[in-house]
Amino acid sequence: MTTSENSVARAAPGNVQAADRGGPAQPLVIARDLKRHFPVRKGIFNRKASAVRAVDGISFTVRKSETLGIVGESGCGKSTTARLLVGLIGLDEGDLIFDGEKLGEELSLNDLWSGVQMVFQDSYASLNPRLTIEETIAFGPKMRGVAAPEARRLAHELLERVGLAPARFAGRYPHELSGGQRQRVNIARSLAMKPRLIILDEAVSALDKSVEAQVLNLLRELKAEFDLTFVFISHDLNVVRYVSDRIMVMYLGEVVEIGPVDAIWNHRAHPYTQALFAAMPSMDPDNRTQVPPLAGDPPNPIDPPSGCRFHTRCGFAEPVCGTRKPRVVAVRGDAGHEAACHMLDGQSGHSKAGETGEVRKELGEV
Repeated sequence: MTTSENSVARAAPGNVQAADRGGPAQPLVIARDLKRHFPVRKGIFNRKASAVRAVDGISFTVRKSETLGIVGESGCGKSTTARLLVGLIGLDEGDLIFDGEKLGEELSLNDLWSGVQMVFQDSYASLNPRLTIEETIAFGPKMRGVAAPEARRLAHELLERVGLAPARFAGRYPHELSGGQRQRVNIARSLAMKPRLIILDEAVSALDKSVEAQVLNLLRELKAEFDLTFVFISHDLNVVRYVSDRIMVMYLGEVVEIGPVDAIWNHRAHPYTQALFAAMPSMDPDNRTQVPPLAGDPPNPIDPPSGCRFHTRCGFAEPVCGTRKPRVVAVRGDAGHEAACHMLDGQSGHSKAGETGEVRKELGEV
C-alpha cells in the first residue's frame, strides 16, 4: 500500500474510503466549461422562450486536501455550481472529472455520490423529521450494504466526533435540536458516507456567531483528521478567508478571479472583487464606507451583457469591455492567481492594460 493509500485508509472510521487513484498531484476535481441553463417557459403550450444562464462556461480545479472558497453576489451561480459538482442537477455542456475519471464515461453518478457529499444551508429542511438522529446518520451506510449494528456503531462514533454525546442525542428527532446541533448532525451524516469531497453551501450562515465559530473550528479539525477536501460557499468573506486555501470569485455565471486566499486578500485584481471587499463592513468607526462600492443590481441572467458581463457596473469600463469577452490572465507576482479583465491583458486595447497581468492558458490548468 502506498503512502497516499495509507492516508486514505486512516481518513475515516470503519471502512476505507475510495482509493486515491491519481496521486496527490492530480486535482481531485477538474471542471471544464461547465454550463447549466434553466429554461424559461411561456404560453399555454409551455414552450421554451429563453433560459437563465446560471452557470455559463466555468472552468476550475479543486486540489486534494484543500478548501476552495466560492464567493459572489446572490444569483451569481455559486449554489448551481455546487449542485453540478455533487450531481444533483445535470450538465448541459462541459466535463466534470473526479480523481481522473470523467462523469458519464468512466464514472457513474452512483460512484460520484460515494465520494462527494453536501451540507446545505437549511439544517432543518435537510433532515427527515420522522427519523431519529441515529437513524439519519446510519441510513446512508445501510443503503450501501453496511449491516445495521455496524451502521449504528458508526453513527454513535461520528456523533461523538462532532461533539454530540450519543447517549443524549442519538434518540432525539431534528425538532429537538438547535440549529448548530442539527448542522453538526448533517456534517456527521456526510462523514458516514466516507467522502473525499464535502461541499458546504452556506453551511454556517444561519447560525449565530458563537455557534458559527464552533462549527468552523470543527470543520477544520475534521478536514485534517479525515484528509478531506472542501468546497466552501459563503457570503461572509471573513469566514471564507478563515477556512479557505484558495478563493474563486463568481459573477453572473462566470469565474472572474481565482487564486490563493492571501494573494486575493492582498491584491484584488478584478474590479468586481475589489467592490466585493469594499462592501465589507468596517469595524473602525473612523473608516466608514461613504460611497457604495457598486451601483445598481446585477444584470438579468436571461440576457447577460455582451463582452465583460461586469462592464455595466464597472467604473473602469471602456468600449472594448462591452464588445469583447476578456481573456483569463495571470496576475504578476502571485503564483496561481488569475483574473478575467481587459485591464490585466496587455493585448486587449484597454487604456489601462498590461500593467499588472500577463496572458496565460485557459483557467483550470493550474
